[in-house]
Amino acid sequence: MLTTFVFMEMINRELSWLSFNERVLQEALDDTVPIIERMRFLGIYSNNMDEFFRVRVAFVRRMAILNKNKKDVKDDEISPVKLLDDIRNVVMKQQIKFQIAYNKILKELEEENIFHITHEELSPEQEIELQDYFKEELQHAIVPIILTKKNPFPHLRDSGIYLAVEMLTEGKTKRRMALIQIPKEFSRFYLMKKGDVQQIILLDDIIRLNLKRIFSIFVFDEVKAYTFKFSRDAELDIDDDITLSMMEKISQSIKKRKFGEPVRFVYDEEMSEELLKFMLKHLNLKKGVNTIPGGKYHNFKDFMSFPNFGKKEFVFDKKTPVWHHRFVNKRSLLKEIAKGDVMLHYPYQRFDHVVDLLREAAIDPKVKSIKINVYRVAKKSQVMNALINAVLNGKKVFVVVELQARFDEENNLYWANKLREAGAKVSFGIESLKVHSKLIQIHREGSKGSSLVSYIGTGNFHEKTANIYEDIGLLTVDEKIGEEVDRIFNILDGFTNDRRFETLFVSPFSTRTGFEELIENEIQNAQQGIEASIRIKFNNLVDEDMINLLYRAGKAGVKIDMIVRGICCLIPEKEGLSENIRVRSIVGRYLEHSRYMIFHNAGKRKYFLSSADWMERNLNRRIEVACPIFNEKIQERLERIFEIQWKGNVKSRIIDEAQTNRYFKDGNPNFSSQEELYNFYKEMLERNAKQNPSVLHP
Repeated sequence: MLTTFVFMEMINRELSWLSFNERVLQEALDDTVPIIERMRFLGIYSNNMDEFFRVRVAFVRRMAILNKNKKDVKDDEISPVKLLDDIRNVVMKQQIKFQIAYNKILKELEEENIFHITHEELSPEQEIELQDYFKEELQHAIVPIILTKKNPFPHLRDSGIYLAVEMLTEGKTKRRMALIQIPKEFSRFYLMKKGDVQQIILLDDIIRLNLKRIFSIFVFDEVKAYTFKFSRDAELDIDDDITLSMMEKISQSIKKRKFGEPVRFVYDEEMSEELLKFMLKHLNLKKGVNTIPGGKYHNFKDFMSFPNFGKKEFVFDKKTPVWHHRFVNKRSLLKEIAKGDVMLHYPYQRFDHVVDLLREAAIDPKVKSIKINVYRVAKKSQVMNALINAVLNGKKVFVVVELQARFDEENNLYWANKLREAGAKVSFGIESLKVHSKLIQIHREGSKGSSLVSYIGTGNFHEKTANIYEDIGLLTVDEKIGEEVDRIFNILDGFTNDRRFETLFVSPFSTRTGFEELIENEIQNAQQGIEASIRIKFNNLVDEDMINLLYRAGKAGVKIDMIVRGICCLIPEKEGLSENIRVRSIVGRYLEHSRYMIFHNAGKRKYFLSSADWMERNLNRRIEVACPIFNEKIQERLERIFEIQWKGNVKSRIIDEAQTNRYFKDGNPNFSSQEELYNFYKEMLERNAKQNPSVLHP
């Protein structure tokens, strides 16, 4: 039995997440990042913040309402009420940096003869152009709602952008108020060009320009409109009605989400006090608690699609994912995998290989069945289409669809229905456990008997995100791995309750204990004077027990290096606690999403890929899979990947207790780990082509 040591010195989870999002904001302030990409990082930051408030702040707010004050929490924890205040203070400071970044980008664009203009800066010709555009395109999509004390306040969608309108008469002593939702079906950006000068105006300002037309039946002296953004609690309420199917429960819960409690109101700080008070009263919000004043424009997540004005230098240079050298000009990927394990690394290598594998399996007469579990897939998914094609070709197709993948529930419901209509068997997993693993298994009957081709990955089967998310997947015909992947699918299908795993670590059954034993082994080796080390890369480190075990390992002399992209509640390099633990975070062009672990194991290193971060939910309340890597070449590749990522001194930040997000600088020439990894795979393909002339570039 493992001995428990309690240190309990940790960084608060929510504040650590805000520190991660500040690293995203740093990218928008980095002059070495192409200018439009910096604008898009502002969009990513904004989108991240939206989800943070809808999920995490909403949770803290519920705890505060339940009177979880200091009397109810441990001495080293922050009360929910104080935490909400701390969150607001951090967000307010970041809001200032956000505005600085935005203004800096606009100024640099002006130097390139590109100007963001408002409705007040238009030439007469431009006014006519935009009034015509409004009349021909926008007018009938605008539905103003007049606000009165008598009429019930309208229901607001937290995914929308709104203008709060104020019409003033009689020397501004009388006012009429209204709301306009900015239509989502139109681009937020309208471009105008005259000679070498390009100008961009937001949809918000085109509507402002036409306010008199919209409210032409009213008499007023002045009319103004202020943009605001509104967020609701996004928690799904899954009731216990046994007469409803899971699909029906999710469908109903998605509808209820639209009426969740308000958690944030971000508004134009120029909004009049009277209009602000009216809005907050009817939204059941309090100024200074749920409210964040800001600039004129909000919902910057739209800026993720900010135009590049046709200039290549404004965006990242295009990097086409390279082919895996084992798959170049191969007639059959299934036969190639049978020769030995293949590791794919996205977005440096092609995710198309996975789609091609499924397409091959769909038409191969020797393939009997395909099993897959999906957490998130693209709206126009080639993966799903390949599975439907497999059904049409007579294959048995079993798909586990996770209906509670947050904010993708509707998309997953759509594909679940499409798959069922085609004839695939669809399951929604095990009650109370999200299925977050990334598995495919293809059963093939060949001339030499049957084989199971298994895929175990760290990321979703999503063609779009695979171009920007850094992830790893293993393809193998290893019998032990294949048998246990098959057992997982049988558990999810209800065929077996056998939850014993000897090769894979499977949450919630064995992942925690499996990694605990590996860490304990390193501790014992260190105590005996044997070299001991752990290298880990994942997205989030939150679980208290795992953090305390890592603290104990570090104190025993185990050298621990970790790359943690997002939340890190562990405090690294603190005297008396974690001197032997170093943590860095890489935030750059690609979203670091892979999870893998390397344990020294007295020189006989052990390697794992995993779908799970070390969070309580991933270890205890989800189906997750960590897979050992047996192939020596792939082991060497993982070592090389970690070395490249750890060596990076361009986009790597040092994680510390103060959450300063200092860039890691070692005095060496600039070394971008993401650039180097792309070059690494490109050179590998070219090297193999030279060594084997039959392997030509596709």
